[in-house]
Amino acid sequence: MLARKVAEVFNEPGCEHNKQKSEKDRKKGCTRSARPGAAGGGCAFDGAKIALQPITDAAHLVHGPIACEGNSWDNRSAKSSGPLLYRTGFTTDINENDVIMGGEKRLFRSIREVIRKYHPPAIFVYQTCVTALIGDDIEAVCKAAAREFNRPIIPVNVPGFVGGKNLGNKLAGEALFDYVIGTMEPEYTTPYDISIIGEYNLSGELWQVKPLFDRLEIRILSCITGDARYREVAWSHRAKAAIMVCSKSMINIARKMEERYGIPFFEGSFYGISDMSDSLRNIARLLVRQGAPEGLIEKTEGLIAEEEARAWTRLGEYRERLQGKRVLLITGGVKSWSVVSALQESGMVVVGTSVKKSTKEDRERITELMGEDAHMIESITPKEMYSMLKDAQADILMAGGRSQFVALKARMPFLDINQERHQAYAGYEGMVTLVEEIDKAIHSPIWEQVRKKAPWE
Repeated sequence: MLARKVAEVFNEPGCEHNKQKSEKDRKKGCTRSARPGAAGGGCAFDGAKIALQPITDAAHLVHGPIACEGNSWDNRSAKSSGPLLYRTGFTTDINENDVIMGGEKRLFRSIREVIRKYHPPAIFVYQTCVTALIGDDIEAVCKAAAREFNRPIIPVNVPGFVGGKNLGNKLAGEALFDYVIGTMEPEYTTPYDISIIGEYNLSGELWQVKPLFDRLEIRILSCITGDARYREVAWSHRAKAAIMVCSKSMINIARKMEERYGIPFFEGSFYGISDMSDSLRNIARLLVRQGAPEGLIEKTEGLIAEEEARAWTRLGEYRERLQGKRVLLITGGVKSWSVVSALQESGMVVVGTSVKKSTKEDRERITELMGEDAHMIESITPKEMYSMLKDAQADILMAGGRSQFVALKARMPFLDINQERHQAYAGYEGMVTLVEEIDKAIHSPIWEQVRKKAPWE
């Protein structure tokens, strides 16, 4: 079953890159497996866990050694406006005896204990490498436990060895579609109900966007999965339209919901002023096409004009100070193009951007924004990153937390742009925050001091 599911995900019809492959290449891609030890960028289990853990009122039980849960716990600053159960780590913590005798009974007892102590509305059970190798059937255990305890117990079959983090995101989406979406009904629906797919409320970014939708009287029926409740994901099939963010990590959910439930979607971004405005326009058009009043488009344009004017006014003082500043951007996914767009709006120059996790469409957008000579980086070592910072005469490095030591060695300002950050950069307000943080990093007086020669030199 797992092999078939992985093959199905690799053969995703909604992926433009996949459509352009030959039949032979598609089969080759479906059978390609990860090499042992090649999970430096995150394994499939890690990808599934970070995609589903923002469902805040559910329990997330990892069936495997304690190290799997320990290494993945809380590695994203996904925020919650209510329940905090998602921040409690649950693991079966299998030992040598379980490896020999099997861990299915231990898993069942663990599910029972979680239900008796915490009473969650649902439990997600994650398969890991060791328990998959010894043959534990988590689907059978979850089915028996759901029958016994009369609540949803969802198997998420994502042993790390099947692939990388992006594949794990998609397999998490498959689990939601197979076991969760469509299993509950909302109390009521409106012509303005939408779903947001692939938004994880990192550092509270969803909360910077939600007030804009509230002013348009557009209801976020469900967010998959940022600040989500289990029931909201279960009734997401009643949305009238959807926006997919975070590149195409959950393109399979968006496509299947369109095919099965007739929910149209588009890929958008909440980063940058122009991209935020385009996303609001597109969602308004989709809703009108689905039956919402025509006046929604005019109302949306009014909101956009007001918010853009306010944002540009607040950005005015920074644009002059940041004009022409050179940025090296090492990140991936949707941020590879949407952050480029946001930086250019602020008058900065992007000297290079990584495209390791980007799709073909992401690369085309980067070329459109930066020109045919755009410096797109597939993979880069710390040594190469250090040299690039020097050669490109960059003024700041924007990357994930693991790259900050390269910037410090190069005596270069650094700003965390990845999932571990503690600042929210979405929407118009987030754009102002992003530019403020860049300005503070570049113009900190510490850089003038650390670049001076030592008194004895």
